[in-house]
Formats: sequence, C-alpha cells, structure tokens
Amino acid sequence: MLTSHRKQHILDVLSRSGEVIAKELSRELGLSEDTIRRDLRELAAQGLLQRVHGGALPASPATGNFSFRLNVATDEKRMIGRAAAGMVHKGQVVILDGGTTAVQIARQFPAGLHATVVTHSPTIAVELVEHKNIEVILIGGTLFKHSVVSVGASAIEAIGRIRADTYFMGVTGVHPEFGLTTGDFEEAHVKRALCAHAAETIVLASPEKLNAVSPYVIAPLGEVNGMIVAATTKQKALAPYSRTGITITKAPAGD
Repeated sequence: MLTSHRKQHILDVLSRSGEVIAKELSRELGLSEDTIRRDLRELAAQGLLQRVHGGALPASPATGNFSFRLNVATDEKRMIGRAAAGMVHKGQVVILDGGTTAVQIARQFPAGLHATVVTHSPTIAVELVEHKNIEVILIGGTLFKHSVVSVGASAIEAIGRIRADTYFMGVTGVHPEFGLTTGDFEEAHVKRALCAHAAETIVLASPEKLNAVSPYVIAPLGEVNGMIVAATTKQKALAPYSRTGITITKAPAGD
C-alpha cells in the first residue's frame, strides 16, 4: 500500500470510528507499529489528528486563529450563546472566557440585565461597552494574539482575587476520556484558574469540539458542572458525556 493510500486509510478509520489504535491498524494492514506511528506523527504535524498514547483521536478544528473561528459553526454558536445568556441572573458575577462562542453570549445579554462580567478577553469587553447595566472587569496580562486573551502570571494573580457565580468556559476539545483541552499551554493554566474561582463552570461545546482533542489538558469532565450544546447535536454523540454524569443543556434553535 502506498504511503498516501495508507494515510488516507488512517483518516478514514478515524472518521468512521472516532479513534485509531496503532496496534490494531498494524495487524489489519500487516505493517509494523513503527510504520503506523510514523504515519500518525506526519498526519499530526499537518493538523489532521491528535496523537495519544497507543494511537490517535480527531484533532479539533477549533484551534485556528480568532478570525478563522468566527466562521466555524456560527449558527450553533449563536444557539449556545443565547442559552448561556439566559442562565445569567440579576446581580450575578459571571466569567466569560475568550473565544467566538463567548462573543455570542455577550451579544445576547438582554438590555435590562444588571450583572458583572469578568473576562480576560478584550474582544468580550468591547462587545459590552454599550451595555449600560453590565459592569465589566477586564483581566490584564500578556496578550496571546492567537486567541486575543490575556495570559501569564499577572492574569492568574488577578483571577485569584475573584469569586464568581458562573464561569462559561471555552475549549477547543471535549472528550469523554481525555476531558477538556485547548491548543495553548498558557491558556490552559488561565482556564484552570478561572474554573477554580467560580462556583460552577459551564462548558460551551459547539459540535466541532465534541470528541476532539487538543494538546493541552484543562481539566477532566468531572471538574465542571455542565455543558451547553446546540439543539442539532445528535443524541448518539452526547451519550458518552451523559454517562459521565455531567449536566447537558441543549440550546434551542430559536430564530
């Protein structure tokens, strides 16, 4: 089998099964595990999968830059944003993560809502400039330009002085076994700090993030309280998450 055909076969297995196990694939193709692992390394370098111990899982398409991600699953993100905005009540202190789904939350807060929003995203802060009833606390630090968020020690120190009601967490990957992941090491640290300083954490899970994995672990699913998914998400796709005990909210389609 030609290398190109073998790699395409690996991607087909990944698409069909949601995972690739190197040992099983080597037996199926009559090739050494070293050959399969080399193919997996090369496919991972192209961003086509995420290597894990013993094989590979789907790589998240949500690791592109901010401008790219604005055009990924836009309708689903709008649904999720609307549902999340409806969970915020008068007088609450909530944390909005950076990211394109969190932008949709900010855009859909009702005009009469009185609340405080803490964010390390200048983009979110700007979205709320004209919202006269929402106080915005902007966490500073080193600007991570890829995601347009503050990271670093100063950001984590400031987060340590906050006790929020709810943190709406953005991620690039949600997997029932490998948990919540993101594409940057520093971002993972900041997200863990935000989670630790909120009474509850709700994950924003648009369809492209489900069953996908990125390189840096934020937390296992057991450390968060709930997950909001789009109404269009298939129940079969949600079944592994339901078994973990996490509360899943399906965002209605709306207008």
